[in-house]
Amino acid sequence: MKAWIPLTLVFALGSAAHSQATCTYPASPDAPPDGATATKEQMITAKHAFDHYNSEMNAYLDCIKLEMDSAVPKDTSKMSPEEKKKADEHAKMLVQKNNAAVDELQANVGKFNDQLKAYKAAQTAK
Repeated sequence: MKAWIPLTLVFALGSAAHSQATCTYPASPDAPPDGATATKEQMITAKHAFDHYNSEMNAYLDCIKLEMDSAVPKDTSKMSPEEKKKADEHAKMLVQKNNAAVDELQANVGKFNDQLKAYKAAQTAK
């Protein structure tokens, strides 16, 4: 029975490595147009690009969450200290990936929102 524990661990870590390969980090959209001088069509095009980026980034974050859930063993009592350390390091790396993606998403969407505010201000000033 004890022979199944290492095999299960190897399978779980292998699955986590496989799922890691399937999480595709989306490319950032081009910089938004200058809201003070942009046309309505330029702003609409940028909005669609940022909406698409937001959807792709949310899919990436969901993938990372699934990977985190599968990477953290439910019962660590039968793991060696080295296995626990590797699992902890992997979980820490996934948290860092998640946090970096969220930071980038917020920064990119913030840039678009700033230009959208500038666009709306320019439209009301006309």
